[in-house]
Amino acid sequence: MVRSIYADQTDSTHVYYKHCDSKNNMTSKAGAEKALDLLKYLPRICKHNVFPNREENIKKRRPRGQHGGGTHGHGKKGSKQRCSYPRVGFEGYQTPFYLKMPSENYYTYFRGQRQYPPLTLGQLQLMIDTGRIDPTQPIDLTTICNSQLYFLDPTEKHFGVHLTDEGADTFTAKVNIEVQHAKETVIAAVERNGGVITTSYYDIESVIALKDPQKFFERSKPIPLRKFPPEDAITYYRDPKSRGYLADPEKIADERLALAQKYGYELPDISKDPEYEMLMSRKDPRQVFLGLEPGWLVNLADKVILKPTDELLQQYYNS
Repeated sequence: MVRSIYADQTDSTHVYYKHCDSKNNMTSKAGAEKALDLLKYLPRICKHNVFPNREENIKKRRPRGQHGGGTHGHGKKGSKQRCSYPRVGFEGYQTPFYLKMPSENYYTYFRGQRQYPPLTLGQLQLMIDTGRIDPTQPIDLTTICNSQLYFLDPTEKHFGVHLTDEGADTFTAKVNIEVQHAKETVIAAVERNGGVITTSYYDIESVIALKDPQKFFERSKPIPLRKFPPEDAITYYRDPKSRGYLADPEKIADERLALAQKYGYELPDISKDPEYEMLMSRKDPRQVFLGLEPGWLVNLADKVILKPTDELLQQYYNS
């Protein structure tokens, strides 16, 4: 009777362990299959996706006061301890060699010199052909800046446009243009097509106003008076050969004919041109915007122009 009981117990435990083994085998098979399926979609191991352990890159910092002695490498007294080393180039209280050399005055006042970013005749012709500039209207600094193809920064001492002769052979537009500097070949290329060119000076405040008139009018400031050119530039702007805006108009007419004879082209008669009024329109020497007088205040919100009524202001802006 006892043997049968033990026999029954051993049979039951045998069945239980057999059931557990089969269950473990099923879970192991499922885990292996899942791992194999996962490996199918994982990238292969290469040098681009293998990274070192983070613990290997950790550098142990030596604490303060260990293996450094009492002064920690700064010695005792003197310049080594106080770190009072002489500056670079110090030669013991005597004149250093770089101050013994004679000075070169070639770059004197270089940062204060006026800069004129160039604009070629080819670029001007391209602006006209693409419709960014209207040749039937007078062209000045505002018109060129509004084309969004010419960069001007008054903070970098940019005082206007320097029109260059690159593309003079292909320039065919008839324009009335005002620039700040131009060579003889540029003047000949413009006048050969029946156009008019004028070189005029603008001070830095006028250049800021001409660069972005909308931003200037939004400040609610009156239009300033254009200042006269400085001493080193007044000779250029009074010369009829450079078509200066302060030159005598009769002398400019004589120089137009002389330049046509020099370069061998027939000078068109502007007086018989249907656009004579547009070609002969010029600004006053103290005027900044064409059609707007100095001292006027433009209100863009109400679309109103305010004019000074005080006699002192009128006398100042009319001077």
